[in-house]
Amino acid sequence: MSKLFEELDYQVTDIGAISLRRRRILSLDTDVWEILLGEEHLMSSLFTASEVALARRGLAALGEAPEGGFDVVVGGLGLGYTAAAVLEDKRVGRLQVVELLAPVIEWHEKQLVPLDPPLSADTRCTVREGDFFALAASEAGFGAPQDAILIDIDHTPDWLLDQRSGSFYSDAGLRKLARHLKPGGVMGLWSDAGADEAFIARMASVFREAWSEPVTFHNPLQDKPFTQTVYLART
Repeated sequence: MSKLFEELDYQVTDIGAISLRRRRILSLDTDVWEILLGEEHLMSSLFTASEVALARRGLAALGEAPEGGFDVVVGGLGLGYTAAAVLEDKRVGRLQVVELLAPVIEWHEKQLVPLDPPLSADTRCTVREGDFFALAASEAGFGAPQDAILIDIDHTPDWLLDQRSGSFYSDAGLRKLARHLKPGGVMGLWSDAGADEAFIARMASVFREAWSEPVTFHNPLQDKPFTQTVYLART
């Protein structure tokens, strides 16, 4: 049987101490991997439905794949579930994952996270250490226009991990991101809350189409359903 609790790594970063831990939940007879920033929970392997939905629904909103496949960027690596779901789609030609924190990238390189197969097993995928929000605001962007840019970093557009991302969710920030999408390209955004109509309106002022889709799943720890949101917009 696994240890009841194990801290797999702990490192101090520019935005605070980050740790990866694994614990055994006896009531569910399962191991759970968790990422924490300080005392704040960022991600758990027990709850991945909305991270997977971000990838699947974002790609489903695209049209026919061009020759060579879709070019996709995922902002935020975490435990890797969004990136792994992108790679499940054979229409994807290239995936670039942008992650701010070097320790998170190291966890994947050392295979400390539960992904099987690891992202490194797929030659379509590259992981880049960098500030997603700075790249989105820059002229160069992600090196080339993208078919889809899928973001799983902050908790919600108003509940931020770090203040450097705040301007991204403004009209001006969204316009800068839209420059890096091909015509008909899709932006997807994960949120740990219900839909925010004001944010949808903000997206609609920038993109040709904007909408939200709820993702409801069962929380076995509380034995009740929980709903998160995937925001989608199309150029």
